[in-house]
Amino acid sequence: MTRRLSHVGPAGEARMVNVSGKPVTKRTARAAGTIRMAPETLAAIRSNSVKKGDVVGVARLAGIMAAKRTSELIPLCHPLPLEDIQLSLAPDDSIPGIRAEATVRATARTGVEMEAIIAVTISLVTVYDMAKGMDRAMTISDIAVQSKTGGQKGDFARG
Repeated sequence: MTRRLSHVGPAGEARMVNVSGKPVTKRTARAAGTIRMAPETLAAIRSNSVKKGDVVGVARLAGIMAAKRTSELIPLCHPLPLEDIQLSLAPDDSIPGIRAEATVRATARTGVEMEAIIAVTISLVTVYDMAKGMDRAMTISDIAVQSKTGGQKGDFARG
């Protein structure tokens, strides 16, 4: 069975998918990612001694704000009425670094995976921006959808 990409029209052009015939359902998506850094950088973030201020608080707010603007950032992405965005950033000595996790909810005709990915990505990029004066070698990685619910294709959970 050959599967066609939903964002490609008959002539091969990019197009927005018509979701008007899809049922409105409750949708949830959870994404996660990490930023690795020097132990000293993580210690400075934990002690709130980075010159730019509260790294975790600002990064959390940036991720939430970005999720709400996903359709402005990603071409052909539908604007969605988001009902809930939960975003956590947790320092983790085993990385060393910070783990970000976002859960986004909406009642809509299409999923919220992109919003969850954007929330995680922008929060981690904000951590980098705020701490780059201390550590330019930080690495953002492992950003992925962890789970999703709702929609025609059913639920998904990363194994």
